[in-house]
Amino acid sequence: MALWRSFARFDHRCSLRTWVYQVAHNTAASHIVRQRRIRERLVNLEEIEAMPVHEENRLAADRHTAHEDLLRLIQRLKPVDRQVILSYLEGMDAASIGEITGLTAANVAAKIHRIKQILARRSRRGGNHGE
Repeated sequence: MALWRSFARFDHRCSLRTWVYQVAHNTAASHIVRQRRIRERLVNLEEIEAMPVHEENRLAADRHTAHEDLLRLIQRLKPVDRQVILSYLEGMDAASIGEITGLTAANVAAKIHRIKQILARRSRRGGNHGE
């Protein structure tokens, strides 16, 4: 479905194969994020009753918020940059990412480094996008 819906935005800047992979990858990544959110919210009554109400809950909430902020920042990246960083976060190496995106391994490594720097700066500033 995602391929069909996004086909009008296919601009032939990459091969059809790469574009299909990008759409599939982004769809899968979004699905995983949604499923994690659902699983994190669902707890049974015993777990709620046993939960301590103190500093650890605040720290867990802060980590969750930081994770959500990072995902929002990643979603705002250009598609190829988003694909590179999400592939990297999934454990793929630069050469493999390069095969998928059509970039050289050196270009992928440089993009990963730059994206990590930008995401770190933006997350420290609270997600502002004055880059």
